[in-house]
Amino acid sequence: MTMGKPLPHDSAPLHVTGQARYADDVPLPAGALHLAFGLSSCAHGTITGMDLAAVRAAPGVVAVFSAEDWPKGFGEMPDCSPSVLDEPLLAVGRVHYIGQPVFLVVADSHLAARKAARLGRVAYDELPALLTVDDALAANSRFEQGPVIWAKGDAAGAIARAPHVLEGTFEVGGQEHFYLEGQVALALPAEDGGVNVISSTQHPTEIQHKVAHALHLPMSAVRVETRRMGGGFGGKESQGNALAIACALAARATGRPCKMRYDRDDDMMITGKRHDLRIRYRVGHDAEGRISGIEFTHLFRCGWSQDLSLPVADRAMLHADNCYHLPDIRIESHRLKTNTQSATAYRGFGGPQGIVGIERVIDHVAHATGREPLEVRLLNFYRSNGTGGPGSGTRFGGPHSPANSQPQTTPFHMEMEDFIGHELVAELEKTSNYLARKAEIAAWNSTNPILKRGIALVPVKFGISFTLTWLNQAGALVHVYQDGSVMLNHGGTEMGQGLNQKVAQVVADVFGLEAAAVKITATDTAKVPNTSATAASSGSDLNGMAARAAAETIRGRMADFIADKHQTKAASVRFEAGLVKLAGEHYAFAQVAAWAYQARISLSSTGYYATPKITWDRVKGRGRPFLYFAYGAAVTEVVLDTLTGENRMLRVDILHDTGTSLNPALDIGQVEGAFVQGAGWLTTEELVWNGKGGLTTHAPSTYKIPACSDRPPVFNVALWGKPNREDTVGKSKAVGEPPFNLGISALMALSDAVAACGDGSAYVALDAPATAERVLMAVRRQQGNV
Repeated sequence: MTMGKPLPHDSAPLHVTGQARYADDVPLPAGALHLAFGLSSCAHGTITGMDLAAVRAAPGVVAVFSAEDWPKGFGEMPDCSPSVLDEPLLAVGRVHYIGQPVFLVVADSHLAARKAARLGRVAYDELPALLTVDDALAANSRFEQGPVIWAKGDAAGAIARAPHVLEGTFEVGGQEHFYLEGQVALALPAEDGGVNVISSTQHPTEIQHKVAHALHLPMSAVRVETRRMGGGFGGKESQGNALAIACALAARATGRPCKMRYDRDDDMMITGKRHDLRIRYRVGHDAEGRISGIEFTHLFRCGWSQDLSLPVADRAMLHADNCYHLPDIRIESHRLKTNTQSATAYRGFGGPQGIVGIERVIDHVAHATGREPLEVRLLNFYRSNGTGGPGSGTRFGGPHSPANSQPQTTPFHMEMEDFIGHELVAELEKTSNYLARKAEIAAWNSTNPILKRGIALVPVKFGISFTLTWLNQAGALVHVYQDGSVMLNHGGTEMGQGLNQKVAQVVADVFGLEAAAVKITATDTAKVPNTSATAASSGSDLNGMAARAAAETIRGRMADFIADKHQTKAASVRFEAGLVKLAGEHYAFAQVAAWAYQARISLSSTGYYATPKITWDRVKGRGRPFLYFAYGAAVTEVVLDTLTGENRMLRVDILHDTGTSLNPALDIGQVEGAFVQGAGWLTTEELVWNGKGGLTTHAPSTYKIPACSDRPPVFNVALWGKPNREDTVGKSKAVGEPPFNLGISALMALSDAVAACGDGSAYVALDAPATAERVLMAVRRQQGNV
């Protein structure tokens, strides 16, 4: 079996030696030009004048475009939006945030284009800028007529009847993608009036569609290729559209290849980030911490354009329960329009914002009842149905209703069929020695006034599938050549996560070959059409199944051919260890491929897969938007300095559910990286805008992502390893987004450490990101010094 082997990333040697070719490394044809945007310095205003004479006169400049002198042959200003056509390539009449592209420079070098772009002079009649959720609420500035409300049961009534009621407000910050490779695109004019685009994108078909629309061409005249990205994290799902469109238009205007690459500062100023939001909650509970009713209000700051804000905010609502059965719940979501960068997709796509909200509630309820947070979590868990194995929860025990009890449902009325939280958490609590460490930490804190430690165990349940139902499909193309070599192309994109290696292992397994025998080519819209974005953790699920279908078609033809040759049944033919075996004979796979070719048997096939069982009505908030859930849990231990707020992680233990892993080495790497990125979101990564709407944290010097030194010195990651109950490829589960949410345990551990600084009478109420400054202020509040 090739599937399940812990093979290294297929491009790992190229990565570490610097030989991996990214979009910016593609050699340019002679005469290629370079592009740069001139950016708005006003958050909201009418453009009253534009002096670009110095730009046009700058050395190396070939052309300059703006809305004021847009070429007539280009038609209207093209749109870059992935949703409702509200993102013009260049500002038309009015600007909506600081950093919005206002004009476009085409020059003979990257440096010349950037220098020239700084010479433009744009005058504005400034208008009031809406920068915060409070500004937007006061102005009723939003992307839907009113809030989206989903409900199950009677939350208000349940809260009114509850013995105890608490409420709170929680500020949750956004996050910069900070991919190592910035946004980049290259357009090459084709001889038939079309264009070939090389783009660092998670969504080649989106690029193809937007470029075709901008050039007034059919999609078949636009070819988009993506070999690999140096990171994406959702930031290359829609944010690459503007570069590709600009390059394609400039290439048409000049007849020359055109390339555009954002420098880091421009990248951070122009592109969207994770949505920040304010979460309000009101919850009714009993003395033990059992939640009877809960109300959430999500106030999302979406930025100036709609982008993907609606489905992001929807997914936050879909994950507002995490692992907890909430029979009476009401979720109200506001998607607010502000004069800031347009928030966009980010790993987890709103799910983390929903999960961190309910985890905050659980932590608050635990404080109010004086109980260990893990006890309260287990008390509110969904009922186990035994799919994860026997067990009755952790040492605290866990409520397990009889097998004939009525099925429990999520807030969106999906029946919970596969909950394994009790079993998984019990295993992690045991292997991490959580309870003994909790007691030891309490003893430490009682005798150490300066350094305080904290610990938390947080579970995760994450739904897998696109909530836009038609995106749950994929295609693939597989060729077997007459010498037995195999070529694979699929609709997913490689951004460092190891997708290509996993899909290659799937195809190799079908043919009984080693993964190295399968060559993977760049994602190409001319080979596999109508691809979905590599997002929603769906890359392996969708493309693995499509590739398997293509490979099985070819294998079936080869089996029929060789079986007929030996007058036996095709079902008796086995492909294994590079051989084709039947009727006591065995032949090299390459030999059978050669014979099949000579017998005029097709050795090429497409494959297709559409996710089953998906039904979803977003207006009503009802249905089954996910094929299955992926689970996980993390225990994080931290220490903080009460004099400065400085803190660090000491140890992390993770148990994560990947089903039957397609590649344990890659999956563990994904879990490790996702956890660190999730912890960074909630602890160090702070986005700051000034009073004028300018992003002040727009460079590595002012924005703090976790570095290697921020990893915990003890970092234990294990995979649950039990097969997915659904018929996924190899019975595996998605791994890209779910473990990001494990980083929430870092925030809860910090909250636990801060709580040790006081007498326990006041809840910590730590906002995110819990920077050293916020931690220090929280410590002082606990000490009664604020």
